[in-house]
Amino acid sequence: MTLRVLDPTLGAEAGNLQLAPALKSLDGTVIGLLDNAKVGTGRFFDFVAEILKREYGVREFIRCRKPDTTRPVPKDMLLSMSGADAIVSAVGD
Repeated sequence: MTLRVLDPTLGAEAGNLQLAPALKSLDGTVIGLLDNAKVGTGRFFDFVAEILKREYGVREFIRCRKPDTTRPVPKDMLLSMSGADAIVSAVGD
């Protein structure tokens, strides 16, 4: 029997990653909320959205829920969030 070891780290061919510049303000922004499909994430985002809207002036939210916790976000789902000024991805449990 052969043992196959998988390496989940990012390979060198991906190049350097850079952080996006910080938003100067959240007032009037559109924020994407990406739910990882674990128990509790939806309710957590309900609270986050309420706080962001009330205290920071966020105008709108784009909410998406991954179909499966263990897989990457589907490309079409990421495209549906492309109008967001920023995206928050969270883990529930």
